[in-house]
This record gives sequence, C-alpha cells and structure tokens, in this order.
Amino acid sequence: MQSERDEERLASLAVVLPLALTGFVVAAGCWTLFAVAGVHLRADLGLSSLQFGVLLAMPMAVSAILAIPAGLAAQRYGAREVMLLCLCGLAVCMGILLLTNTYTGYLIAAAGLGLAGGFYGAGLQFVVSHCQPRRLGLVLGVFGSGVTGAGFNYYLVPLFHEAFSWQGVPLAYLITLLLVIALLIMLTDATGEEDESRERSAREILVVIRQGRNLPLCLYFGVVAGSFFALALWLPDFLSGQYGLTLDSGARLAQWFVIPGAVAQVAGGGLSDHFGSARVATRALAGCLMALVVLSYPPMTLFITGVEEELVVEFALPVVLESALVVILGVAMGTAMGSLQRMVILANRQEASLFAGVLLVSACAVAFVLPVAFGGLNLWLGVRTAVFMILFLLLSVSLLLFSRHARREERKMLLQPGL
Repeated sequence: MQSERDEERLASLAVVLPLALTGFVVAAGCWTLFAVAGVHLRADLGLSSLQFGVLLAMPMAVSAILAIPAGLAAQRYGAREVMLLCLCGLAVCMGILLLTNTYTGYLIAAAGLGLAGGFYGAGLQFVVSHCQPRRLGLVLGVFGSGVTGAGFNYYLVPLFHEAFSWQGVPLAYLITLLLVIALLIMLTDATGEEDESRERSAREILVVIRQGRNLPLCLYFGVVAGSFFALALWLPDFLSGQYGLTLDSGARLAQWFVIPGAVAQVAGGGLSDHFGSARVATRALAGCLMALVVLSYPPMTLFITGVEEELVVEFALPVVLESALVVILGVAMGTAMGSLQRMVILANRQEASLFAGVLLVSACAVAFVLPVAFGGLNLWLGVRTAVFMILFLLLSVSLLLFSRHARREERKMLLQPGL
C-alpha cells in the first residue's frame, strides 16, 4: 500500500515539477528583465547610476513585500491558483512595457515584475506537497534552477535589439506567459482551499518564523541569494564598463554567472541530501570568498622609483580570467543557496510556502539594497570593483556566523542536556 502511494506521488511529481520549473524559468526571466533591458534604457533615457540602481531593485522590493502574503495565500487558497494569478499579473506588466516610454512607466512595470517572487513561494509549495523527504534537496534544487530564466535575457535582449528593438522582448515573454498559463490550466487540477485552519494572526506567524533555528538560516540564505540576484542584475553594466565592451557583449558574458549558478542549486541540494547541508554550505561559501578576493582588486598602476629610471607595474585582470572567476563565484553561490534552502524547508516541511516567503523576503530585501548601494558607491568612490568588496564583507560575516551556528547545533545534537 505504501509503495503504491509512493508511486502515485512520484508520478504526480513527474507532471508537477516540469510545469512549476517552466513557470519559474519564465517568471525569473521577467523578474530580471531590466538586468539587460535597463542598460539600454539607461542610455536612451540618460539615467544616473542611482536611478538605474532603483530601476534594477524595484522588482526585488515588491517581491519582498508580496513574498509572505503569497505564501499564506498558497496555503489558504491553493498554490496553483496563486501561481496562475502571478503569471497573469506578469503578462499585464509585459503589456505595459510595450506601451510606455517614460521612466515612471518603466518603474511601474518593474514593480509589477515583483509578482515573480510570489510565483516562487507558491511554486515551491506546489512541488513540496508532491515530494518525498528523501528527495527534497534534489527537487528543491531543480525548482530553484529555474533562475536560469534570468540568463535568457542575456540572449534575448541583444538578439531582439539587433534585429528589431528591445521592446520585442516583452512581446516574446507575453506570448510565452500565455502559453504557460494555458498549460497549467489544462494539465493540473484546481486545488481550491487547502487548509482553513492555517489562517493565523500576524503574531502567530511571527512566532512560527522565530522558533528554533529558522530565522538565522533564513537570514543567511537571504544574504547569499540576495547577493546572487543583485550581482546578476549589475554584471552586464559592470562588464561592459570595465572592459569597454558593447552592452550586448557585456550581457552575453554575464550569462556565465547566472546560468551555472542557477544549475548549481541542483548540485547543492543533491549533495546536501548525501553529505548534510551545513557541510556543503560552509565549503561553498568559502569558495565564494576565494573568488571575491581576486575580483575585488581594481585595475591599478604602481610607479616604482628605480636606480636609473621609474618602473611602472600595471595590474588588471584579463577578461578571460575575470569570466572564469565569475563562473566559479556563480557556481559557489548557487551551491550555497541550494543547501541553505534545503535546511530551512526540510525543518519546516508543513509550512513550506510560508518559509519560502520568508526566504524570499530576506533575499529580495538584500537584492533591493545592494544595487542601490552599488550605484551610490560607484558615484562616491569611482571604483567599479567596489561591488565585489561589498559582497566579500557580507559573505565573510555570513560564513563566520553560519559556522558558529552549525557548531552550536551539532553540540546540541551530540551532547546531553546539562553537559
């Protein structure tokens, strides 16, 4: 009987997971649309670094606001219904992008793209409800790898910009969104109201979030995932400015951060199923720091007074080495995200959508602040690699606190109370 139940669950997962993954790929593409399109708008509208940073950060800010309500709505009314609502909202935003030509209009559309965050919370609940605990890390990693949708922008925007104009991208996304909505309606059943008893007050929700080790782990995930999203948004502009490349070439280079990083979430979740999340996350964060140390050094010229003449030593990372380090950084961050996500959801399986919302709030809050900080720091210091310096400091503190947290949890499990 149990084996039949397991087979049914696996069969339903085989339908649910590809659909949820496809939806998240498209939603993530919409979510980070301005990572590349914003660079073209910056040139067309004459935006300052700060205005550009606000435009990049707006979808993250709205996602942070909607994340927990979307998770609670998925528990109350059904994950499928919330997913469909978010996809319809994203389709409306694509229509706005086709019609507007002002900075205010683009800000409004960028805010609407935050609905992609609501899709993440509901979609995670959708797949977790069809998954067995022993496969949880792998399944969560596969779903999280939908962030590869962000990498499609690095292909689509330059392609449409060369052939037509970048406004062809919203039209392509609009058609794709309508197709995904139709597939979800046809291939899945309405879930309806899932559990009326889950309706809680804000105080009860806070108690659930703060219990045990939940809140610290959510914060660690938020720093890593928020840094990943912020850097994904900023890299096209950084690479094109740092190496004098065209905007389209910078965007194509930036995909080698996003796509390997997104796919690495599968490895992070799968390795955590076998070796434990804490061990995988610690090693992944250490890998991030090693890459960031080198990336943080700005191009510099050192003048040395010699015996007969002045010696000039120039230091600058060639674009090939920079690209390789960016790939390593993306893979390490993706692995850490997959393992940390597994830790939180495994400990709160019955509250998956709520904690997906909490994870998203923490990630989007960081992803909202960082692009604005990147833009402000560039104006203040005039050093482009300062973005990597900020990330190095953030992840160093996170690794230190997470290591202490993991050791404390191990002692609680191994030692008897009172020892």
